Amino acid sequence: MKRRDFLAMTSAAGATLLWLPYACAVQPQPQVSGQLEDAPLPRSYGNLLILVELKGGNDGLNTVIPYADPTYYQIRKNIGIRREQVIQLDERSGLHPALQPLMPLWKSQQLAIVQGLGYAQPNLSHFRSIEIWDTASRPDQYLREGWLTRAFAQQKVPASFVADGVVIGSAEMGPLAHGARTIVLTHPAQFVNASRLAMPVSLREPYPGQAQIFDVEHNSVRLADRLRARAGHFPLKTVFPPGAFGMSIEAAMQVLAAVDAPQEVPSGRASQEVPLGGAAQGRPLNGRGVAVLRLTLNGFDTHQNQPGQQAALLKQLAEGLASMQAALVELGRWNTTMVMTYAEFGRRPRENQNNGTDHGTVAPHFVMGGRVRGGLYGAAPVLGQLEGSGNLPVGVDFRQLYATVLGPWWGLDATALLQQRFEPLPLLRA
Repeated sequence: MKRRDFLAMTSAAGATLLWLPYACAVQPQPQVSGQLEDAPLPRSYGNLLILVELKGGNDGLNTVIPYADPTYYQIRKNIGIRREQVIQLDERSGLHPALQPLMPLWKSQQLAIVQGLGYAQPNLSHFRSIEIWDTASRPDQYLREGWLTRAFAQQKVPASFVADGVVIGSAEMGPLAHGARTIVLTHPAQFVNASRLAMPVSLREPYPGQAQIFDVEHNSVRLADRLRARAGHFPLKTVFPPGAFGMSIEAAMQVLAAVDAPQEVPSGRASQEVPLGGAAQGRPLNGRGVAVLRLTLNGFDTHQNQPGQQAALLKQLAEGLASMQAALVELGRWNTTMVMTYAEFGRRPRENQNNGTDHGTVAPHFVMGGRVRGGLYGAAPVLGQLEGSGNLPVGVDFRQLYATVLGPWWGLDATALLQQRFEPLPLLRA
């Protein structure tokens, strides 16, 4: 897509696109195995969404680096990434060197980077800003339900699904708050370690690390037990990176393997249906069993000593996403999965006195998948045009990203759910 075409498309969104000095052109698309270009994109909950929260607010300028802009090195004399270390994407933008594991996805055009994501009148409080992202509200609007909860209220997930969503590595419901039927794995390491031994451990015992299930009926905890019993029966060959985030990804892929597998376990012993209560009475754990997986990578609130901290975090992110892609291919789900990062905000362009960055406005985010049309999208930072507060202006309203999930990916009425029309981004192959 040419720059002028993208500008024309996004300008149609009216107030949804707040500022867009230019849009980076998407690179020419290669042929994709399975002739995806010729196949229509199904729009249903059979398409999985995986959300990865970069908790604390990732520094965008040291993630997607405007290395050709001399102002970048003037305002980041201590924490700027040296030009010779930058992984070049085009003649002016490049990636942090710790993101090298993502380059195969970039080169295969299955990784999109949307720059300048944010919202008008930004709130720089962690708590309020993530609430805005989780509910897709206006800054002056307070909504109770998460944006995914509203989606599942508009169109229920199939009755055969094990849950609406699974939250891994956090007790916070985020966009699934107040109504979505969600399994929560607060300690994925315990889940993974038991899964590797194929040990069906009860999840109802009152000890840290147990899985919980939040349900509108509040009586489906056995469903989580059932998931635990099936995990490990479908071993994955993918090697996951060490550390807490690697464990979260392995847990997510083990969950997906368990809920996607047929009801018959490899031992030949027929599994029994578990009575779940309420509307879910008698629901078997089989089929394309979940609409959303949500993971969290903590530590991005880098007010001081940012270079080492962010490099380690971005390395975890890149290695984790690369292993996730390998596992999704192994499970046959790569072409029906969209992976998307998000955070409450970005960081200020100018470094602070502690070799860190303070709360800012916009940031780039990653979208990947077998159906993703890779390339650079949105508004690259123009450091000579900062706002009076010293922050970058908003390039793309984050709700355009949500509209892409709700409409083209799931076939829902995004305008009704977001209470305003937001033009989807052209991130998906038709």
